[in-house]
Amino acid sequence: MASFVTEVLAHTGSLEKEDLGTRISHLTRRVEEIKGEVCSMISKKYSEFLPSMQSAQDLVTQVDKLSDDIDQLKSRIESEVRRDLRVSTTEFTDLKQQLERDSVVLSLLKQLQEFSTAIEEYNCALAEKKYVTAAQRLEEAQNCLKLLKSRKCFDLKMLKSLSMELTIQKQNILYHLGEEWQKLIVWKFPPSKDTSNLEACLQTELHLYTEQSQNEEKTPVPPTSSVLLAFSILGELHTKLKSFGQMLLKYILRPLATCPSLFAVIERQPNIIIIRFESMVTDLEHPSPSEVFAKIRLVLEVLQKQLDFPLDADLENEKTSKIILAEMLGDTIWEDLSECLIKNCLVYSIPTNSSKLQQYEEIIQSTEEFENALKEMRFLKGDTTDLLKYARNINSHFANKKCQDVIVAARNLMTSEIHNTVKITPDSKISVPDLPSPDVDDKLQLQKMSTTQYSEVVNLEPENTLDQHSFSLPICRVSESVKKLMELAYQTLLEATTSSDQCAVQLFYSVRNIFHLFHDVVPTYHKENLQKLPQLAAIHHNNCMYIAHHLLTLGHQFRFRLAPILCDGTTTFVDLVPGFRRLGTECFLAQMRAQKKELLERLSSARNFSNMDDEENYSAASKAVRQVLHQLKRLGIVWQDVLPVNIYCKAMGTLLNTAISEIIGRITALE
Repeated sequence: MASFVTEVLAHTGSLEKEDLGTRISHLTRRVEEIKGEVCSMISKKYSEFLPSMQSAQDLVTQVDKLSDDIDQLKSRIESEVRRDLRVSTTEFTDLKQQLERDSVVLSLLKQLQEFSTAIEEYNCALAEKKYVTAAQRLEEAQNCLKLLKSRKCFDLKMLKSLSMELTIQKQNILYHLGEEWQKLIVWKFPPSKDTSNLEACLQTELHLYTEQSQNEEKTPVPPTSSVLLAFSILGELHTKLKSFGQMLLKYILRPLATCPSLFAVIERQPNIIIIRFESMVTDLEHPSPSEVFAKIRLVLEVLQKQLDFPLDADLENEKTSKIILAEMLGDTIWEDLSECLIKNCLVYSIPTNSSKLQQYEEIIQSTEEFENALKEMRFLKGDTTDLLKYARNINSHFANKKCQDVIVAARNLMTSEIHNTVKITPDSKISVPDLPSPDVDDKLQLQKMSTTQYSEVVNLEPENTLDQHSFSLPICRVSESVKKLMELAYQTLLEATTSSDQCAVQLFYSVRNIFHLFHDVVPTYHKENLQKLPQLAAIHHNNCMYIAHHLLTLGHQFRFRLAPILCDGTTTFVDLVPGFRRLGTECFLAQMRAQKKELLERLSSARNFSNMDDEENYSAASKAVRQVLHQLKRLGIVWQDVLPVNIYCKAMGTLLNTAISEIIGRITALE
């Protein structure tokens, strides 16, 4: 066994790879032999009880030595294998990297070849006016250039040159396509392109050429299709259609929506379709929605027939990415077109009276038909209903328009002249709608409450009755504009009684806003006149008191006729009364202070009424008294027919008392 292991370990050099298996097999067999001897010895020792101590020790020694030999052999084997494996891996990695470098270079060369071929084929196709083929080859060159740019090891100078060449060729084909587009779609404008001018609109024309030409396709294709498909391949179709759509909207569709006398005329000639305008006499200030929808629908139907061919963006690969031209054109113009139709057409069709809301159903129906027609022509997508949503929301639009009109009318009245007055007497009334009769339940409850347990007649009428005009406004004059303002408030509340809940709420608060606006606008707008002219100050005082007088009962008169949401105690204007009374009182008191100051200034020139024997002193005092009397007389003239009697008497009495008190005070001061 020792000689065998010695022989195995004698090989100090590198083990030959082909001898490893043989040597390991020999070791394995020897291990099995020792294993058998050990098992035999253990069996004899523990089973047969034979004295074999020396034999066992020899076997242990042999096993230990053999184990050491195996460990050494194993270590040498592992060292050899690792070294050989490392060498083999390094060689394989180098070969792989070399192969990858060669593959990259080969791929770059292939891309360069494809780029060059695509550019050559593009030039040939462009020279023959095969725009679709040229665009496809240019797109292939673009893809090749993208792959070349993705390789970081490629020459940057060459990439820059290729990019510049590709840009030049793309601009070249776009220029040729633009020229073809201008031949197919021709606009004719007057010297002035002002679309607000009717004469300019009548001279505007759109020519659509439909002549077919021979091009690269086997079957004849309209030139428009070929040009648009080339634009699509180059990624410029959306930009081109957007530009055309904006011009179509500005020079064709918007004039049809804004001018009621214009209508479109379609002329069909050989290989050409002409869209132009004609005018008719009309008294309408704004066109009706139904007529506008019909005019625009006629123009779009003509365009839809011209664009009724789907474009396949990838003809060679036969993909199903179809481009619907009508849909693309609709996407570019619909937002602006719908806004134009709403602002210039639908807004003016909103009724100004709630009784006409039922008639608006016809406009809603025509709007729905118009949108459905555009969807059938593919100009609109299925979920687009901008116009219809606006038309169906008529209650909100009616309320907004009505409130806006009310506020505008009220402000115009507030900024008008206030010296034009009308006389208010106890018999003067604003036409107020009849109050509703109580409901049946209210009548029964009233009867129960008024039932008495006594059968005899009880006379509850007081001996001294009030005058029928006890709570009426005193006779005075108010501005004609303020009387109209109150009539506007009553009419608006009456309109609210027949409107929807939402509209009624808006109208009610619009009336409140009228009075808030009066409180802020009138004192500011007429500030100078109210300070300088006593008559206007008195009229403004009466105006405020007149409004406050009506506000006391205005909400009460309509409390049972408005929407239920307003019948919970919020239908009131009483909270505005103190503000109006204070506004009128402060204005008139300021005028009284100004007149009092003026009286005192005149009396200050009387030289304290001293030495009346002196002619100069007498003349000065006489002049001052005459000026005071003239001022009081003038105030009496301008106030007598304006102010209520009690206010007039108090005002004149106060001023007269001021003058007399000042005169007496100065005279008594001489004693």
